[in-house]
Amino acid sequence: MSAPHLTLASASPRRRDLLARLSIVPDAVTPAEIDETPLKDERPRDYALRMGREKALAVAAPGFVLAGDTVVAAGRRILPKTEEENEARDCLKLLSGRRHVVLSSVILRAPDGSSRERLNENVVRFKNLSREEIDGYIASDEWRGKAGGYAIQGQAEALIQWMKGSHSGVMGLPLYETRALLKAAGFDIA
Repeated sequence: MSAPHLTLASASPRRRDLLARLSIVPDAVTPAEIDETPLKDERPRDYALRMGREKALAVAAPGFVLAGDTVVAAGRRILPKTEEENEARDCLKLLSGRRHVVLSSVILRAPDGSSRERLNENVVRFKNLSREEIDGYIASDEWRGKAGGYAIQGQAEALIQWMKGSHSGVMGLPLYETRALLKAAGFDIA
C-alpha cells in the first residue's frame, strides 16, 4: 500500500524541517494565499484556528493537506508577523520581561474534505530586554516575517527566561499534535 499523498500548505522552511523530524516529506509544498487580517475583537485562539482552517481550504491538492498557523499573543492582543523593523522593535519591547502565549494550530484536511484539528498552547517569558539586546536582535534580521517579531530557533532563544509547552509548537508546527493527526489519518509514523 502506498503512502497517502500529502501537501504542506506552507512556504515555511521551519515547518518542512519539523515534518522531517517525523520522517515525513510532503509530496508537494503549496503555500496558501489568504488574507491574514484578524477580525474585529477576534480572540487569539479563534484566530489561530481560523487561519489554519482557511489555509487548509485554500489549497487545492489531491490527498491530504496539512496546514497551520502560529499566533503570538500578549493578553488578547494578537501580535503581527513583523515585516518592518519598527514593528519588530515594538513587539520585543512589549514582550520584554513578561509572559506571552504562542498558539499553533494544525489542520489536516482529508481527501473527502473532512478535517481534523489541534491547537497547541505555550507560555513563553522573555527576560527584561535591554535596549542593546533589542538592537542586537533587530540587527540579526531573524525577526522578519515572524509572529511576535522573533524566532525561538535562533538568537532569541538565549533571551527566553522560561517556557511552558512545546518548543516545536513555538517554532510553528507542534510535533506531538501533528504526529497524532497524521497517525490517525493512516500515515506510517514510528
